[in-house]
Amino acid sequence: MNDFAFSVLDVVAEPYAAAPQLTARLRIEERTGRRIHAIALHCQVRIEPQRRHYDEAEQSGLVALFGGRDRWTDTLKPFQWMSCDTTVQGFSGATEVDLALPCTYDFDVIGSRYLHALGEGSVPLTLMFSGTVFTRGSKGFGVEQVPWDCEARHPMPVEVWRRMVAAHYPNTGWIRLDHEVLARFADFRARRGLISWDETVQALLAEHDEVVL
Repeated sequence: MNDFAFSVLDVVAEPYAAAPQLTARLRIEERTGRRIHAIALHCQVRIEPQRRHYDEAEQSGLVALFGGRDRWTDTLKPFQWMSCDTTVQGFSGATEVDLALPCTYDFDVIGSRYLHALGEGSVPLTLMFSGTVFTRGSKGFGVEQVPWDCEARHPMPVEVWRRMVAAHYPNTGWIRLDHEVLARFADFRARRGLISWDETVQALLAEHDEVVL
């Protein structure tokens, strides 16, 4: 049976990706000395928000996700950010491999909303691994599973996420609207002769502020 140890050496923003992507540099160590021919590796990336401190501005930005600060004992729980896969080539002892982490700035995704609310510091990540290991057995190739308890923690700097978002969405955000709502927005914009969607939203907000006042 193989004995693996996984660690995350770094997580960086991928500068040349067509879509938003982070890249995790993994170190995989096989501690029994057996030759590994390949690993079909699966990874679940989890954010563990209870493992960091939040200033007042961050607490305010996280109310929609976790409620008020007095509720965080019950609501501030780990959640899955993404799942991804890669193939690890053969090695003995230890190897390093890049794992692509495709991202989205869609605010319907809890991970995007959480990360957008953070100011500085780090994002407490846990990468949990599974998959199929191909080895040389006594009668040819052997097939085993990556042990269920293989995981690695990594404090990803918030700045890494911000750098990636800025490269693909400079000074902008992204939200998804229902077709009917979008049609009403378009009609409002056309009737007011507004040039951009920013102006459209600002006009609506201004009208709302006038009603509130």
